[in-house]
Amino acid sequence: MYGMNINKANISVIMLTCNRQQFVGRMIECILAQTFRDFEFIIVDNGSTDDGGKIADEYAKNDNRIKVIHREKGTIGAGRNTGLDAANGEYIAFVDDDDTCTPDYLEFLYVLLTECNADIAICGAGKIEDGETLCMPVYKRLEMNAEEAIIELLWRKRYNNGFPTKLIRSKYFYDIRFPETGRYDDIHIMYRILARAERVVFDGKQNYTAVRHGDNNSIATTSDGMITPEYLSDYRAAYQERTEWLKEQYPSNSSLWDYFEWSFLVSMMHKIVENHLADCETQRMEMAEELRRHRDEFAACRWANEKEKKWIQRYVRK
Repeated sequence: MYGMNINKANISVIMLTCNRQQFVGRMIECILAQTFRDFEFIIVDNGSTDDGGKIADEYAKNDNRIKVIHREKGTIGAGRNTGLDAANGEYIAFVDDDDTCTPDYLEFLYVLLTECNADIAICGAGKIEDGETLCMPVYKRLEMNAEEAIIELLWRKRYNNGFPTKLIRSKYFYDIRFPETGRYDDIHIMYRILARAERVVFDGKQNYTAVRHGDNNSIATTSDGMITPEYLSDYRAAYQERTEWLKEQYPSNSSLWDYFEWSFLVSMMHKIVENHLADCETQRMEMAEELRRHRDEFAACRWANEKEKKWIQRYVRK
């Protein structure tokens, strides 16, 4: 324990599950083993056709902190919104049904948030890929304002768009909900949530573990060969929307917001070519044309690394 009364806060833990009967019990056990005890655990059965929803119901019979909501199958965003609509906690924590977390996951985030007088607390994450535990860097603690936290998010080193690993004041979701169309929802709203915080604190202690396997919803983000035209279309639209929004909110960093979008585009072009993704050729040509208009500007900007400069020369003609 961390030497303080940790039972004053009220956390809503939200987990979406769909056809993960082989995993869901493991994450439920992880949450029930938490040293932080004052939480409600909202499990949204998003149209499971296997026994995942029934497994959740069995756990709910023995612990009144668990609330299982069964709904027709929908997108990840729709399922998470169902969980948010049912949440009563002062803070929100998301977990994925196929991942794991340490017994002090919630306690660590809550103490971190309280000690630093923050609005959002973030911990580090380990990774297991196809059964192999990967060695991930452990970063030191960092306290940030909203704009600094968004910049760190976009660098994708300390933390990423995923909602697991984060403890967030529930009031930030009052008028923000996940998009209910498309497969990738986190990228659409994470930066908007961070923008609402006065203070964000990150500590690299890896209290959460992302378990990667062939059935992950985010498989295209970790396996280049699984990139699809649909993935590219959704992500490109999300990046464009994000860039425009950030330029309005933080105009002094407009050139940096542009860089992050260009970096994504040239990286995707490289992955399409290297992995011979013929289905994505139309998207590659569209991205090449988009980058052509900013080719010299991108190559000359101070954030572009040597790899990106080589790619822009290789894939984007003047």
